[in-house]
Amino acid sequence: MYYIGIDLGGTNIAVGLVDEEGHIIHKDSIPTGKHRPYQDIVKDMAMLVLKVIKDAGKDIKDVKSVGIGSPGTPDNEKGILVYANNLTNFVNVPLRAEMQKYIDLPIILDNDANCAALAESVAGAAKGASSSVTITLGTGVGSGVILNGKIYGGFNYSAPEMGHIVIELDGEPCTCGRKGCWEALASATGLIEQTKKAAQQNPDSLINKLVNNDLSKIDAKTAFDAAKQGDKTGQEVVDKYIYYLAEGIINVINIFAPEVLVIGGGVSKEGEYLLKPLRERVYKYVYFKEEPQTKITTAKMGNDAGIVGAAMLGR
Repeated sequence: MYYIGIDLGGTNIAVGLVDEEGHIIHKDSIPTGKHRPYQDIVKDMAMLVLKVIKDAGKDIKDVKSVGIGSPGTPDNEKGILVYANNLTNFVNVPLRAEMQKYIDLPIILDNDANCAALAESVAGAAKGASSSVTITLGTGVGSGVILNGKIYGGFNYSAPEMGHIVIELDGEPCTCGRKGCWEALASATGLIEQTKKAAQQNPDSLINKLVNNDLSKIDAKTAFDAAKQGDKTGQEVVDKYIYYLAEGIINVINIFAPEVLVIGGGVSKEGEYLLKPLRERVYKYVYFKEEPQTKITTAKMGNDAGIVGAAMLGR
């Protein structure tokens, strides 16, 4: 038996046919066109599902369910997408009913970060663990919690929003309206802002040379690249960023004590240069200091996490 996973994003819709073990048999994608009416977007999504099944040489009878991972707050019980900040006209959209106009299969909804966490749990870095947390460092700080093999979404399906735990009182403003949120300080966006400030305050830093003194070219790698070449300012930015990242992770481990904590997103590509000092700080300050400790590692599923996790909602 196979499952369909849909990663509904603000830029693209990605669809995959996935087997019981979380392996993608065939996948395809199309632009979302997020400013269109939701009816048009859902129709395109359904047509892509049928195309993927056909192109894989399968029949719809071979598919058990369709899972949809989307930004925002899906309500699986009612089958609606309550709100999706990255999709213009998606407020209280009857996503299940609309999809079932074209596809007569069970339709399951969940948040895209939760789907990424489920993918890592089923087929990625947390495979075999009964409990895991996946943190994604990107524009914001995404988070998903798997407890006893199941997604934890809270009573109203809005959990977890770990990016909005405060780790620095009266710190940097966050898009949520508070100050000092983990997202404002430990996201890739936060890292870029910290790097820009450091470059402005230290014009002789290698950071400036790496971007030819054009601060708009600074990305989440710039400070790490400078630090690896011995630049003091770059290393200071990296150290401060790891401090912020570790503080949030310590809170997460103190609350959930997961077997595995997975870090995804572009910043995670720094590998052990990021993980080694991060683990040292986390294990030093986490409340429970005896063995075994939570394993801290990087994500394995990459861009396929949304598809695989959405598909596994029906497993």
